[in-house]
Amino acid sequence: MPLVKTWQLIAGSAVAGLALSAAAVVTAGPWDSGQRKAERDRAASWGRTGGADHAAGGLPQAAPSAPGVLPGLAARAAQGGRSPADGLAAALGPLLADPALGPVRAASVVDTATGQVLYESGAGEAMTPASTVKIATASAALAALGPEHRIRTTVAPGAGPGEIVLVGGGDPSLTAKKKSPAGSGGSLVALAADTAQALKAGGTDTVTLGYDDSLYTGPVRHPIGRNDNIAPVTALTADEGRPDDSVSGPVARSEDPSKDTARAFAALLRDRGIKVTGEPARAKAPAGAQPLAATQSTPVAGLVERMLTHSDNDIAEALARQVAVTAGAPASFEGAEKAVADKLASLGVDVTGSRFADGSGLNRADKVTPRLLTGLLTKAADPRHPELRPVLTGLPVAGFTGTLRARNAGASPAAGLLRAKTGTLSGVNSLSGTVVDPAGRLLAFAFLTAGAPDGPTAEKGLDRLAAAVATTS
Repeated sequence: MPLVKTWQLIAGSAVAGLALSAAAVVTAGPWDSGQRKAERDRAASWGRTGGADHAAGGLPQAAPSAPGVLPGLAARAAQGGRSPADGLAAALGPLLADPALGPVRAASVVDTATGQVLYESGAGEAMTPASTVKIATASAALAALGPEHRIRTTVAPGAGPGEIVLVGGGDPSLTAKKKSPAGSGGSLVALAADTAQALKAGGTDTVTLGYDDSLYTGPVRHPIGRNDNIAPVTALTADEGRPDDSVSGPVARSEDPSKDTARAFAALLRDRGIKVTGEPARAKAPAGAQPLAATQSTPVAGLVERMLTHSDNDIAEALARQVAVTAGAPASFEGAEKAVADKLASLGVDVTGSRFADGSGLNRADKVTPRLLTGLLTKAADPRHPELRPVLTGLPVAGFTGTLRARNAGASPAAGLLRAKTGTLSGVNSLSGTVVDPAGRLLAFAFLTAGAPDGPTAEKGLDRLAAAVATTS
């Protein structure tokens, strides 16, 4: 029974996605509009760093009805004793040979219920994954922190009278807006209200404000350099360092997110009757100081889902550092790299040849194998690892949400049935996720390619591969 429940759970989530498709598209729309073009044009290069994928596109067509899926069951019965692997090999082999995918291609397809490998081609070859590395980041974060963990931002008393310190915990959902358009998360508005109340209760109405972002160490700039798709990575950043009301898409980010967040907090305190003297300055909260107030992030499960659905680079880098913090390692790019690798190895997956130079996939130094990606997806479907389930539920739905909204859409037989993480840098195209096949099996797949002469054409080739997995029994 547990095996049946596993695929039924994921299949049910896909059906629910169809039923709620209109709402899902409206919700997801602002997160990914416009990012693909900017990341391709401005972030990607053949150097060691590059951009990420966030495909824009039109609204999806109507969801396919159930009769479009059910005939596959009868078709499978007519095939007699043919091995499922034989059918996939016959379907995927010619598609994987498409020159539009580039000279280097690798694939893995696994039955998540049994662990049976149904198709492999170069599955052990470590390749640059682009944003599909976020599957690894998500798995490590969920395993290290747990899905219900929340990241705290606090205000602590300073070292002297009338001093307070805003202490960053690395919450990537922290917002200075009255109502965050990106959903729930830590709120500077609520934190300021609670802080003002605590100060007034203690007879204080004038303070100096310091800010403490020392939880993270090392360079704050991603190796890609200044880029509109990712802010400097600090432990105290509100609204992903965006200076406007956007919640997605490329925009010039704050040069100093920590200081700008502290300035925003000072303004909120003033609005609530607390006089803040001078400019906020970097300070260290005294050890053991009890917070005056605190606000908490979206649970890690929600952060993972948002990151995967919308390929959010800022959340990805924050989660990688949280893995390092939990491991007691330096919360830097280097510390996160080792901590993520160690945590994934502890799950029992083979990380040979892998490198997690960042959490987002912007760095071309990242390396994973298709086998690792399908292994992680299989772990996430395993009833023994319920903590990893958001890895599956956060994947975009083909034709409906996030970076798959305009892919395998409309009349595609994979629309609504396929969930996958996209990955794109110049010359690098990847797709990895899950699909319920005509026989009712939940299959995990990963397709990694390099050297494609044209990105959009390569994407269409990947979509055909994924659709073949969805329709072959």
